[in-house]
Amino acid sequence: MSPELERVEPVVYDLRGLKCPLPVIKTRKRLTALATGTELTVETTDPLAGIDIPHLCQEDGHQLVSSERTETGHRFTIRKG
Repeated sequence: MSPELERVEPVVYDLRGLKCPLPVIKTRKRLTALATGTELTVETTDPLAGIDIPHLCQEDGHQLVSSERTETGHRFTIRKG
């Protein structure tokens, strides 16, 4: 497998307890520091993250791989574009 196609383990980013707009601001900043194709799993308790994180992905050209509700909030997996 060529280096460009290697699977990279997702990075987990725990943003539970933070309120809007901090989860989306911190997610954007963290994605900036990652290599293209890296997956970032974001965990948050902010109810607005269910709207804000998908919007961030669309605006910044990232792929929202998965979005799920958890007992305490949301978990998103994003592949950096």
